[in-house]
Amino acid sequence: MDLMKHSASRSHCTGSCQRCLQQETNPNLPTASVIICFHDEAWSTLLRTVHSVLDTSPKGFLKEIILVDDLSKQGYLKSSLSEYISKLVGVKLIRSNKRLGVIRCRMLGAARATGDVVVFMDSHCECHKGWLEPLLDRLASDRSRIVSPVIDVIDWKMFQYYHSVDLQRGVFDWKLDFHWEPLAEHEKKVRQSPISPIRSPAVPGVVVAVDRHYFQNTGGYDSDMTLWGAENLELSIKAWLCGGSVEILPCSRVGHVYRTGNPYNFPDQEAVERNKIRIAETWLDSFKDLFYKQDRMAFLISQAEKPNCSERVQLQKRLGCKRFQWFISNVFPELQPLQHRPRFSGKLYNTGIGFCAEYRSQQGAAGGCVELSPCSDKINQQFEYNSMKEICFGSAQQLCFDVGHEKVVLQNCTKETENSSQHWDIKENGMIVHILSGKCIEATKTEMCLRTCNMEANLMWQFDHSHNVDER
Repeated sequence: MDLMKHSASRSHCTGSCQRCLQQETNPNLPTASVIICFHDEAWSTLLRTVHSVLDTSPKGFLKEIILVDDLSKQGYLKSSLSEYISKLVGVKLIRSNKRLGVIRCRMLGAARATGDVVVFMDSHCECHKGWLEPLLDRLASDRSRIVSPVIDVIDWKMFQYYHSVDLQRGVFDWKLDFHWEPLAEHEKKVRQSPISPIRSPAVPGVVVAVDRHYFQNTGGYDSDMTLWGAENLELSIKAWLCGGSVEILPCSRVGHVYRTGNPYNFPDQEAVERNKIRIAETWLDSFKDLFYKQDRMAFLISQAEKPNCSERVQLQKRLGCKRFQWFISNVFPELQPLQHRPRFSGKLYNTGIGFCAEYRSQQGAAGGCVELSPCSDKINQQFEYNSMKEICFGSAQQLCFDVGHEKVVLQNCTKETENSSQHWDIKENGMIVHILSGKCIEATKTEMCLRTCNMEANLMWQFDHSHNVDER
């Protein structure tokens, strides 16, 4: 049986595709271990995936294909599959003696892999010539990247192949549901060419490539997640927050059979919700409240079970990961919830002495005083006042105006809702009132201090920009 009989009709190549094929291949690319996990997969689609990888991957770059059988029950996946695979050079078959689910199966495959790069692939895919090289090339230049091909759609009933035409990136909402969205015009303009990598908040779970050592050293997948679902979001968020990056590569294309319904027939339909809860509790900081407001089932489960994410939190600390606000500000600003959007932003100017607030602490460390300097466009004069009544420093918004010995200092934002020393009220006349003490910020020659409110010019402040937070 010709498992790839439709490939020729699908390999039409025009425009950007031709530009991809004209790219020279680096002969010193890392090697890849392709890991394919399956549970009761159809014989034809499973072997179509395997042969697709074998037929389209340069032999020098494909170290191995590792099939991981997640306790399949179908008879044809027993001895018949073992016999078939034994005749394929470079293909290994691992069988689990208990149900692991996609997440732990991939971890098992990664532990057995010997290639420089691990490529996790669903068991119902079809690759195209040239799909592997762009992934390996991108990882060769930066091993902290996580990359994914463009995913084309294969209809699960008729196996009709649909090429993705528009450039898209992977995103998610506050229910932690993954979806695709077209690139905005401003994103298209900053790309050097139509085949440039796409900076993406998240990768899909279909095909993911990552340096093997980087994957293991940064904690891999969360092994306490169950069966399947949302593991791609956890991997993506972790990468961005812990020094890595995530990209979709237009020059790499893989088709995927999208089936309706749940691919895993398991009794616990709340498994995906539990996985999302682990993401929220580990990575979202105070933003997890927005997730629980959107997902009532997740909230009820979290209240009843009190998940233990201590190991993942320790990993976060060991890797020195950033706060989730950094991800919103620098990677996915469209996710910014309305109530956290700035009411005022830019330089904070004192009308009395004509200077601006500035923070000079080394590397933005907490605890230093906010000083006053001649106004400039330097990044250390950029502040935001949000609807949480916080005055935050810089794009990461990890430091907030606080009070120490009657002076204005920057401390780590606490996100407390009541009686916080980090809450401020900006009056129409320009006074900034410290809500807890009732005092106002005064500009001295070099510092910002608290004093009793009055109408003196040294107590009057202006931001560069005012924003209407009610805008949708």
